Amino acid sequence: MTHIEIEITAELIRELLREQHPDLADRPVRLGARGWDNQLWRLGDDLAVRLPWATHTADALLRKEHAWLPALAPRLPLRVPVPQRLGEPSERFPRPWIVTTWVRGTPADQAPATRAAESAEALAAFLTALHRPAPRDAPVGRGRGGPLSDSADSFAENLAGATELGLLRDPGAVRAVWEDAVAAPDFSGPAVWLHGDLHPANILTADGTFCGVIDFGDLCAGDPACDLCAGDPACDLCAGDPACDLAAAWILLPDGATGHFHDTYRPAPDPATLRRARGWAVLSALTCALIGEAGARGRPGGKPTWGPPAHAALRRLLATADGRRPVTR
Repeated sequence: MTHIEIEITAELIRELLREQHPDLADRPVRLGARGWDNQLWRLGDDLAVRLPWATHTADALLRKEHAWLPALAPRLPLRVPVPQRLGEPSERFPRPWIVTTWVRGTPADQAPATRAAESAEALAAFLTALHRPAPRDAPVGRGRGGPLSDSADSFAENLAGATELGLLRDPGAVRAVWEDAVAAPDFSGPAVWLHGDLHPANILTADGTFCGVIDFGDLCAGDPACDLCAGDPACDLCAGDPACDLAAAWILLPDGATGHFHDTYRPAPDPATLRRARGWAVLSALTCALIGEAGARGRPGGKPTWGPPAHAALRRLLATADGRRPVTR
């Protein structure tokens, strides 16, 4: 990551608010969190300011959230940060920023869900509500929800890196999960809305179950797998495959909850979708394991709390034959 040279402080945020949203400028400001692409600063008790501080792709992602999330939020059963105001680039801060509602809870990489049935039902209800057909002008996102085979290079790189670092007991078994997923029939349904980034740091918990979902920067309705359709969400080649989000069952849920999640989610996922979801899950788990290991070694950009849930997810993936029931052989 390349961070911006401007230091983001409480005073800078107050100045930005005075310039563009003066009615909010007198609220107390304090740091909430420093994420991968953005910093989050509390603005009183019920709002937050989100400012990009790393990759420049975050600029477009913030504008996308501001444009689309307010319309999606009312139908979602878990709380999400709803954009309230948009801040435009200025001399003080040359990038866009947003003011959103503040969602209470603890990220699941710090406080994993422990109530199996309740968390499975909460996640299934959220994704059932989100995975509705998207309009033709919905944003598409490369690498999210398209053919799993498009991520083959990323998988190979992550598998090699995790193997070299000694993070995997059985790299061959991990590869087998991936190869089975890639061999599954492609998604052929309508383009549906996807969160696109359901790893533990983007899910909030309270009292052992999920209470909120954050960071909708990868919100999309598909992945332009080719140049033939110019990213048209109606194209069968790039329609948003819900398997991308259904991977979260192995990443987020406690042991024994995956089957209940699949029984509760609607429409019930078919075997091919479950196979693809396992592929997305193993790709996400490898990525998070590497980021967690980097954090454990004190390297920039590393997140030490990402390692334990990633390794737990890999263990669950390798302990199931079809994504629903434990292996008996």
